[in-house]
Amino acid sequence: MVLHIVEAGQTLYSIARQYGVSPERLRTNNGIGPEAQLAVGQCVAVLFPQVTHVVRPGETLYSIADAYGTTVLQLLRNNLFLNGRDLLLPGMVLVIRYERDPLGTYRIGGYAYPFISDDLLTAALPFMTYLMPFTYGINPEEGTLVPLDDERLLLYARNYGTKAYMHLSTLTENGNFSTEAGTALLADPAIWPTLADNILQTMYDKNYAGLDIDFEFLGAENAERYAEFVAYMRNFLSGYGKQVIVALAPKTRADQPGVHYEGHDYRLLGEAADALLLMTYEWGYTYGPPLPVSPLPSMRRVLDYAVTEIDPSKLFLGISNYGYDFTLPYVAGESRAQSLSTKEAVDLAVRVGAEIQYDETAMAPFFFYTEAGVQHQVYFEDARSIRAKLLLLPEYGLRGALYWNLMRRNEQNLLMLNYYIDILRE
Repeated sequence: MVLHIVEAGQTLYSIARQYGVSPERLRTNNGIGPEAQLAVGQCVAVLFPQVTHVVRPGETLYSIADAYGTTVLQLLRNNLFLNGRDLLLPGMVLVIRYERDPLGTYRIGGYAYPFISDDLLTAALPFMTYLMPFTYGINPEEGTLVPLDDERLLLYARNYGTKAYMHLSTLTENGNFSTEAGTALLADPAIWPTLADNILQTMYDKNYAGLDIDFEFLGAENAERYAEFVAYMRNFLSGYGKQVIVALAPKTRADQPGVHYEGHDYRLLGEAADALLLMTYEWGYTYGPPLPVSPLPSMRRVLDYAVTEIDPSKLFLGISNYGYDFTLPYVAGESRAQSLSTKEAVDLAVRVGAEIQYDETAMAPFFFYTEAGVQHQVYFEDARSIRAKLLLLPEYGLRGALYWNLMRRNEQNLLMLNYYIDILRE
């Protein structure tokens, strides 16, 4: 693989000729639009096919996979233009095998809202060990669930052999995590059996493989009881073959202050859960100053602390799949950044004529532009930044990675997963 950085005057076609690859495959693999416009400084990932196949009339992905001793899922991963579907036409050229440099076998998963488009979902699922529909809420006084319209997502997950995890949170209708709801539930262990029964019934009704618990902004007063709650759910569900994942705020030390951090005791939760997600993102966020969403040094500081408290084989790395368009100058309490996908960021750079730069310390692409007299700075993810994050998996001996979230287009992310990760299917 070559990660080519676009120079002035280069085109998609000149880059394809330089490396002897198909320009159309180069375009679709990198999420470049039909007009094939590039930005100076843009990263274009070039992969080299080792075996290809020209589709003949009557052939299907199943028959082709069988003929080459591979799997339908691997064919879908190798051919992003199929968008996760068996829609073959005679004359199509399929990549049977790419040159790869796998880091190892890992569990990969991602979160999705019920309104995710079919195209985004089918493109991602061949790469996902797990899918987490977001989110079931809680009525803490009753131990009942706030339902989720997840049937479509679960049907797709079953079709791709992806296991679904039931996401349980204290998120409210206004989009905020409720400290009050979490406190009320944790303060009343007598209600936990009722909630556990309701969770288990939903799991059986909808074929969920496990539970993903995400209670945030709990405060120090709830830390021990939260770990007890997670342990209770794990002990209850383990009897039915279900595992429990719990999300962790990105702490760098045990006594880190702040209501977001103090309610998550890494050591206690590490003992209580089967696996844990490090939410290593949102350093750059909607209401904050211009920063990368997931700068690598910040991620490392969280990992360096986490592995002193938790068996690293239990840990999922959280990987961001979005960026932000910040306005300058930043004004606390007034500035509000707009989130955007990798494709949207690159398309924006093309439209405004911005040159994309790369922060070698943060491992993050960014650019500046001015529009209507307002200066902007954009941070996003590309093949380089995703590669830097995936390299952390073997370095720290992690369980895998979970993406927040699958709602935005990023073909380069799928490309990096296919190149570096042997995806475990459970």
